[in-house]
Amino acid sequence: MSGAVVQIVVGLALLTVAADRFVAAAARLARAWGASPILIGAVIIGMGTSAPEFIVSVVSGGQSFDLALGNIAGSNVANLTLVLGTSVMVASIAGQQSVLRREGVLMLLAVSLFALLVWDGGLDRTEGVILAAGAVAAGAALVRWSKQDGAEEFAEQLDEFAGDEGVSQPKEISLGLLTLAVMLFGADLLAGGALDIADLLGVSAGFIGLTVVAIGTSLPELATAVAAARRRENDLIVGNLLGSNLFNSLVVGGGVALLRPGTATGDFRPTLAIMIGVAALSGLLTATGNRLVRAEGVLLLAVFVGYLVLAA
Repeated sequence: MSGAVVQIVVGLALLTVAADRFVAAAARLARAWGASPILIGAVIIGMGTSAPEFIVSVVSGGQSFDLALGNIAGSNVANLTLVLGTSVMVASIAGQQSVLRREGVLMLLAVSLFALLVWDGGLDRTEGVILAAGAVAAGAALVRWSKQDGAEEFAEQLDEFAGDEGVSQPKEISLGLLTLAVMLFGADLLAGGALDIADLLGVSAGFIGLTVVAIGTSLPELATAVAAARRRENDLIVGNLLGSNLFNSLVVGGGVALLRPGTATGDFRPTLAIMIGVAALSGLLTATGNRLVRAEGVLLLAVFVGYLVLAA
């Protein structure tokens, strides 16, 4: 048991650190190659929060499709209950109503599409193409909306995230490849440890994916959201979580379907229904009064606890 726990902890640590460095290298290279701050901020950095989920789901899909599927669905639930609820307990959250409406609706559509395609218990490559097409369409919408909002905040975000010093392309390419290798190694450790835990405890791989792995891969979002709540950066919290669930559903789900298609042995329909319900609930609470307060944070955390009980 202790060996499996160490595997999980080390795997998560490697994933978290390497994912941050990987996305920073990608952002620096994209800027050096002439990509606009809007494209980098809305897509490349936004996608970075889902890098651990993507790597873990694709790697674990080769060992257990249930683990991969559980990671995606569980992360979506954890982001909008555990992460958002914890952030609200730190400080109330308000955001721009137009942003909440448009990106919240886009996230709900992405989550619903993923749930619809996987409702029969599996994902094939045709469904992967559908999810990938949805990811391209969503990325185009994010870029278009970002242009409407103005590029200044994205330029500032890019300077803060990637730095404003000169870029050595060979160095960044080497760093990107190295951190990708570290993420793959960390994901393999995490998946192996998670499956060992499932065997030792006599529970399904899907349950471990829905709980231990999903919560672990949501830790970067939790750390970012809590730090942003302390600084009162409300739009960063909302945008981070909406974007994470959007990319989880379309990019991670599509990646698994294209690279590791399969059929689950467990019944994920209750979890998929909870996932859609949580997405709708969080959007409703955020849009009501344009603010989330502690009482609503308690509700979201209670929903997360209830989800864990049902998953068991």
